[in-house]
Amino acid sequence: MNAALLYPFIIVAGALQALGNSMNAQLRGHLVNPFLAAAVSFLPIVFVFATLFLVMPTPLPSLDTLAGMPWYAPLGGVAGAVAVFGGLAFVDKVGAGPFNGLTLTANILTSLAMDSLGLFGLPGGGFKPMPWLGGLLMAVGVTFIARVTPGTGAGQDGTQETGHGLNPRLLYPFIVVAGALQAIGVVWNAQLRGALINPWLAALVSFLPVVFVFVLVFLLRPKPLPQRADIEGVRWWMPLAGLTGAVAVFAGLLFVDKVGAGAFNGLLITANLLTSVALDHFGWVGMKRVRAGASRLGGAALMVAGIVLISLF
Repeated sequence: MNAALLYPFIIVAGALQALGNSMNAQLRGHLVNPFLAAAVSFLPIVFVFATLFLVMPTPLPSLDTLAGMPWYAPLGGVAGAVAVFGGLAFVDKVGAGPFNGLTLTANILTSLAMDSLGLFGLPGGGFKPMPWLGGLLMAVGVTFIARVTPGTGAGQDGTQETGHGLNPRLLYPFIVVAGALQAIGVVWNAQLRGALINPWLAALVSFLPVVFVFVLVFLLRPKPLPQRADIEGVRWWMPLAGLTGAVAVFAGLLFVDKVGAGAFNGLLITANLLTSVALDHFGWVGMKRVRAGASRLGGAALMVAGIVLISLF
């Protein structure tokens, strides 16, 4: 089968990944408590992976593969969930474009560092100038995208937005950390899959601690709770936010070895980024509208150029 025929599915996965962050923000807005919203978002993912594992229970891991598993491998889902929680808590404050641009840039730069230094069992590839130049272009691009946020940009009627009482840029360091952990989580998940053999079992084991953590924190801090009016405002698609993001996980499991990691990540990230800018520009899924002017479009073009350099070299 021609690998290029899989590209449309990968592009859809990247677009859904960006859409999931905005959907999570809407879910959090209606459920009020962010930890309750996160638990509701991740529960359908656990259900889907558990069902897939029950339907396809083989192959199963051996004692030897389990013995060789690093202690941190089952925590890959927890590391990746930080970015999901960041989207749930921050994406409506900084905008989908800046949030996803920052997380993607931090993700890519952390991935390059892990590849260069051979961290977490990866083979050290040394310093390669072209991918790092691509990372620099992405960093420059995201600064242009982040220049206009929902708290500082013009609203749909041309007036200045009032913001959230907090400078959105103060959240950028937390978002960068979330993006870095997202890259680390991917590596840990790959090692978990290698040890558990069955990809559906590996995904289930990866996401179970995430649900446990969010449910535990919610039980310890159950307030604030949503009112009846809040719950009635929950649309049917909001609890599916986690699943839209998990489509990228499915795509990686099925396609990355067929099209190559460079092409896969390049397509996925480009679709994620452009969808994020469109979400802000059109105000889709309840996002506060921030028009994609020259600064944002130029920043997106720089980021795409950076992704191309990283993917090709």
